[in-house]
Amino acid sequence: MTVLITTPFNADSTAADVVAGRDLSGQRAIVTGASSGIGIEIARALASAGAEVTLAVRDTGAGDQVARDIAASTGNATVRVARLDLSDLGSVGALVAAWSGPLHILVNNAGVCFPPETHNAQGLETQFAVNHLGHFALTTGLHPALAAAGRARLVTLSSDAHIYGPVDFDDLNFRERPYDPAVAYGQSKTATALFAVEAQRRWSADGVTANTVHPGPIKTNLDRHLSADAQAALPDFDYRTAEQGAATPTLLATWPHLEGKGGMYFENCNQAVRNEPGQSTGVADHALDPEAAERLWHVSLDLLAAAR
Repeated sequence: MTVLITTPFNADSTAADVVAGRDLSGQRAIVTGASSGIGIEIARALASAGAEVTLAVRDTGAGDQVARDIAASTGNATVRVARLDLSDLGSVGALVAAWSGPLHILVNNAGVCFPPETHNAQGLETQFAVNHLGHFALTTGLHPALAAAGRARLVTLSSDAHIYGPVDFDDLNFRERPYDPAVAYGQSKTATALFAVEAQRRWSADGVTANTVHPGPIKTNLDRHLSADAQAALPDFDYRTAEQGAATPTLLATWPHLEGKGGMYFENCNQAVRNEPGQSTGVADHALDPEAAERLWHVSLDLLAAAR
């Protein structure tokens, strides 16, 4: 019987609770999508513990404002801003090329949720392109920096929407099936979970610990594409604050007892139980399937090669 990892924290914990007493001085971190929502609070928590934090954002003006706020609230002046548009592989490549030195923490937080059917320049469905492939390109590009850190943490954000279904390798871009934004979002979040599984297998020898997280239901601008009717149809979630939503990602980025323990899915600051049919909690088997994870890695490499 598998014994799940538990921590002293829970759904009510905040990112500040998780990093209390931690000293991240000398560590360097990147948080994508850190100009809004839980990304701000993840970055704030890491900065409050002394880390040098780079906010990787599309809107650098908004990022600059957030950086000033975090610096003022934490007393940490080493909060920087870098431009990153995950739908544009050229933008991803530019950030990778500009980075030098080790990278101790990478939190792949940015994402897009339930947009109308759109595709990026390479013809990839937007949610898969942004939530998974953009982060895949960023992370594999920064792998040498993560390895150079000696003991690095990779955190990918998934969602309970991964339960909607596995990655459809035969129709990633909804060319053969009707586009459903919820199904597409779920596929992209299954992909982010599988990415952590395979990253852990491939990179653990380099000292990289990779895990994935469902941060819980939080009211953020991630919901901006949802119509009023769609929002009204959502379950009656017990919404959390951004500070609470940032707790589990921050835990995976910093908790000492997770060193070397990866390829797992966490929610509510603890390793998730197995999802049971009809339930909306826990992790589905297809999101931790090692064969699907390896296949997705190769497919993703092929997609990046075709885009060059």
